[in-house]
Amino acid sequence: MASATTTAHAGEDFAALLDETLGQDSGFEGSVVTGRVVRLTDEFAIVDVGLKSEGRVALKEFGPPGSAPDVKPGDTFELYVERYEDRDGLIVLSREKARREEAWTALERAFANNQRVTGTIYGRVKGGFTVDLGGAMAFLPGSQVDIRPVRDVMPLMGQPQPFQILKMDRARGNIVVSRRAVLEETRAEQRSELIQGLKEGMILDGVVKNITDYGAFVDLGGVDGLLHVTDIAWKRINHPSEALQIGQPVRVQVIRFNPDTQRISLGMKQLEADPWENVAIKYPPGARYTGRVTNITDYGAFVELEPGVEGLVHVSEMSWTKKNVHPGKIVATSQEVDVMVLDVDSAKRRISLGLKQVQRNPWEQFAEEHKIGSVIEGEIRNITEFGLFVGLSADIDGMVHMSDLSWDEAGEVAMAKYEKGQVVQAKILDVDPEKERISLGIKQLQEDPAADALSRVQKGAVVTCVVTAVQSNGIEVKVDDVLSGFIRRAELARDKAEQRPERFAVGEKVDAKVVSVDRAARKLALTIRGREVEEDKQAINEYGSSDSGASLGDILGAAIRRRSTDA
Repeated sequence: MASATTTAHAGEDFAALLDETLGQDSGFEGSVVTGRVVRLTDEFAIVDVGLKSEGRVALKEFGPPGSAPDVKPGDTFELYVERYEDRDGLIVLSREKARREEAWTALERAFANNQRVTGTIYGRVKGGFTVDLGGAMAFLPGSQVDIRPVRDVMPLMGQPQPFQILKMDRARGNIVVSRRAVLEETRAEQRSELIQGLKEGMILDGVVKNITDYGAFVDLGGVDGLLHVTDIAWKRINHPSEALQIGQPVRVQVIRFNPDTQRISLGMKQLEADPWENVAIKYPPGARYTGRVTNITDYGAFVELEPGVEGLVHVSEMSWTKKNVHPGKIVATSQEVDVMVLDVDSAKRRISLGLKQVQRNPWEQFAEEHKIGSVIEGEIRNITEFGLFVGLSADIDGMVHMSDLSWDEAGEVAMAKYEKGQVVQAKILDVDPEKERISLGIKQLQEDPAADALSRVQKGAVVTCVVTAVQSNGIEVKVDDVLSGFIRRAELARDKAEQRPERFAVGEKVDAKVVSVDRAARKLALTIRGREVEEDKQAINEYGSSDSGASLGDILGAAIRRRSTDA
């Protein structure tokens, strides 16, 4: 019995001695202890953790990968107890796991309190990036890097910056963080602060965020403003990309601000001197300048006289001779041209320019070089319903009206003898530079065969006519074979019963009184009734009055007999 008691007591002493030698028990495994480095080997740091045995930690755990370990004898660290090694009697410790345990504890506290944490982006993985949160590794999705897509993340890597923990699972070792959430929160704070102090006229610094066809959006630090294309510069800019780039720092002025909609209109040109000041003095009407064509439209071309100052050359002021031609066929974009200032409206910022005014008016030049009545020669360029257009130079034409083709033939008949491309001679009848017209005549190259007859015919004279045509409303006649005349039905006789055109025959001769003479058309208006009435008046005056009791027939009979006797 005593022997058994002795044996049991000896076993308990051995167990106690073993526990004391190995560090009491294995309850230290998985815990974090404080250790002091006592010496270094090639691969390990030997650490005293206050137990019977010393521990060892791999040197690579005391620094970033690829860097020299940052450890020396005497340094103290928090270490994670992994296990005991029975063979060597050393405790296996981990600095990295200790840091991770510390980090997880702090991160869980930050996550519970919705606090930001500091981390460093150090690697790229599928769908995002890895972030070191002071020993704990986290995943940063690509969509959570920034408020807008980032093309190059390299400037962000290796830089300590704040993150927001979206979710974490310690059991699985998963942490998801967001940099975007921090930026949005900061942006909201900046926006609120900026909006409260924003006023029209303020000058701010910003960064070009986006470019559209109508302008650029500028990030003012939490709030965006629109910089319209017309407010980028005083000079013409067809597209904002000509002057701005995304990410470019710019200084702008607040032009308009609507507190209700929080819309901000910005301007860059307002920070520069207005080139339109004193424009009326610099560009007086009539002055000539050289400019550059900046834009061409259907109604004209814009010419830049200096940066920010443009004038319009209307299509009607582009050429003396080219009418109804698109401006793009006369000038080209970026072409340098000489122009004349026609009008200046400083209030409306408009300058009217003329391109043709710096060139000599070809109509005036023609009038100076050719006298009226001189004979020219040219090619028929066009035939219209009313005449011929004859080329007088490379740019201008003269017109021969159909009535000026022949003295004898009708216009349509005379025109049928000409064709396009035919070279003809003509006499200059008139030149009107203002109306840009030159009148020509071909028949005027010959003497007017009716000139002598016209000189002898006067209004009121009685002439002998030959009937050439009988119509329902009168008769057509010829005088001296060269002058045309017409006697209306009411003028065919004094008595209404005799006013019948059919009682006249073609070729018959009749005497008629001239009512009017159209010398240009070489036509006469005649009357037989007027001649008869006048003859009656002469007979009464000469042979008696009806008041004396003689009838008109008696008087006319006496007049006829007198004439017969005189004959």
